Formats: sequence, C-alpha cells, structure tokens
Amino acid sequence: MDADDTGAMTKPMRVAIVSETYPPEVNGVALTVQALEHGLRTRGHLVELIRPRRNDEAALDCAEQLRLPSVPLPRYPGLRMGLLAGRRLRARWQQQRPDALYIATEGPLGASALTVARQLGIPVSTGFHTRFDEYAARYGLGFLRGVVFAWLRRFHNRAETTLVPTRELAQFLGAQGFADVTVLRRAVDTTHFHPARRSPGLRALWGADADTPVLIHVGRIAPEKNLSLAVRAFRRVQHAQPHARMVWVGDGPDRAALAAAHPDFVFCGVQRGEALARHFASADLFVFPSLSETFGNVTLEAMASGLATVAFDTGAAREHLRDGAHGAAIAVNDADAFIAATVALAGDLASSRWMGSAAREAVAQLAPETVSARFEQVLRELIARRARVVPAWPATPDRRRP
Repeated sequence: MDADDTGAMTKPMRVAIVSETYPPEVNGVALTVQALEHGLRTRGHLVELIRPRRNDEAALDCAEQLRLPSVPLPRYPGLRMGLLAGRRLRARWQQQRPDALYIATEGPLGASALTVARQLGIPVSTGFHTRFDEYAARYGLGFLRGVVFAWLRRFHNRAETTLVPTRELAQFLGAQGFADVTVLRRAVDTTHFHPARRSPGLRALWGADADTPVLIHVGRIAPEKNLSLAVRAFRRVQHAQPHARMVWVGDGPDRAALAAAHPDFVFCGVQRGEALARHFASADLFVFPSLSETFGNVTLEAMASGLATVAFDTGAAREHLRDGAHGAAIAVNDADAFIAATVALAGDLASSRWMGSAAREAVAQLAPETVSARFEQVLRELIARRARVVPAWPATPDRRRP
C-alpha cells in the first residue's frame, strides 16, 4: 500500500485493547499493556481500554475506558478476572467500531472480545504473555497442562496473529501449532531505571554498607517463580560472606511462609515508580530463577539499573543477557550452575559492577518509542490484510423508489 497516495498508513487508528490486568496492579502483563496503550496514544491514535472493574478504582490516564464486572482471581490477591461480556461489547463496537483489536489475556473477557471481533470482522492480535500450562503444574494441577495448552492454542489461533516478545517463544509456539506468530520486542525505560538511583540510605535500612553484597529478587512471591532456588543460592553466598543480605521486592501467596522460615530476609513489599528504580539500583546482584516466564520484564529493568544478573537462558535472558559479560545465563534447569554463578558474582563485587555497567549498555537501545512504532506497524498490516480479503462494510441501502 502506498501511504503517500492513499494516506491510509498515516491516518490515526482507533484501537481497542482488552486486558484482565492493568496498573495499579503490578505485574509484567499489566505494565506491558500500559506501555503499548501509552505508546499508541503518544503516536496520535485513539485507544479504547477494556478491563475488569476494580473495587479501589483510581483515575487512569486513558483516552477512553470501559470497566466491566469482575470477580477475584483465585490465589492472586488484588487481581480480578473479567466475566463474559459479548452482548455489551457487540453493542459498543457496532456503535463505534475499532479499526483493530489487541487482546492481552485469555480469560472470559478476552474470549468474549475475540468472538465479537470475529463476528464483526475486526482484525485481532493477541498477546501470549503467560504460560498458564506451566502455572498449572506449579499449583498442583499438572494433569491439566495438556488441556490448558490446547486451550491457549485454540484461543490464539482464532486471531490474525499472536504477539510474543522473543524469537525463542515464537519458534516454540510455531512448532506447537500456533498458526501466525509475530515477534514484538519489549522495551525498558533506561532514564527511569538507572544506576544513579542507587541509595546508600536505602542500603543502610537493609543492614548493608558499601561493601555488603546485596542480592535482590523482584517479582511475585509465588510457587511458579522457583524461589526455593534463590533461597539456596543466597544461603551458599552467606556461608562464605555472613554479612550478605537478601532483599525481596514484591508480594504473593508465599511471602508469609518465606518470611517465617527466613527471618533474616528483607521484605520490601510491592514497589512502584521511582521507589522501584531505587530498590533495583541499590542492590548488587539480581537473581531470577523463574522458569515460567514468557519474557521477564524485570530482567531488562535490572540490566538498565546496572545490575549483573543471574537467570536461566530463556525469555529476556536468552535475548539480551550475555553470559560472562552481563552476568550469568544458565542452562535451563541447571540448579547447581545457577547457585555457583550466584556465589561467584556475589563474591567478586568489582566484576559484578563491571558486568552491570556492560548490561546497561546492552539494553540502552531498547527504547519504548521503537516498540510503539513496531506495534503500530503490526496493527496497520492486519487492517490492510483484512481490507484485501473482506469487502468494505456496505453503505445503508437506499430504499427510495427511483
């Protein structure tokens, strides 16, 4: 399509974004959705945000918003799940039809939106953010893994394309029968996450001085995060360096038990904005043992904050973390290597800080503006593809007699 001749590629789009989670909730999906929404609006597009209604609503910076009834999500305190809303969405979109739709979550609300969009001929992209099949195993429902994965495949294959953050995940899903997978990389705000936010005062609150190795984990404190490995790694560090500190940022169902079992750990709860950036920058080593992530935004945030990182070689680490240069990218499921790398880096803070500086340089080009431009391009391509294969909506027939 020639944008100069038709103007179609420069005309603002009206995009509907459907997500079961959105800030002030703190998780990778919520923050990614917010970044995509803000990026489109910054580029001059009209964005309609559709999400579950919260009990503690706060003002949100959105062009338009539809908040629908919801119920609490089991075992995820503070998160809510939308309900089926096909009739409501159909009436709304028949009155004001979006040019394209992005569905970030596979719950009842997302399923309703996908069904209505297909009925109305609205091009749809979905986001594959969470390996719910892996979560099922972590929560004692391993016998449902195959069923859950089949549901995910069926859901995403009803859309024109499924957006994923890494080539690794795109290749995996393609091999598992996902029909059309597109890589949309993640960004990190390197002006927000910055080594200059390091705070000696905050370290003092943690019981650490300038020479104390401080390990940090940022994320949900829950079974799917493989946190027992982080605990084992820290205890090995502590055996050689008794003054080392372990800091946990986040909340979740396992926090109380973890705190009771390890009273010397520092629990900081959920942190947002500048406070989160300060916590990252004030540590020395980021340990991320999760194997259930499709990406792991916190890996980029740690790298941008100037932290050497120990993570398994998957997701964000596979894409951006160079083993031996930015920390350690460990072969998947090699727990002994994860522990050994953590002990080595915590025991050599000079090398860790050098690697942290290199890690920051490695993510310096992951600008949010670049991702927003790519997201816009993907949506425009879906609109153009649909226009080529589906006739334009007919005008209202003129029923007057000649």
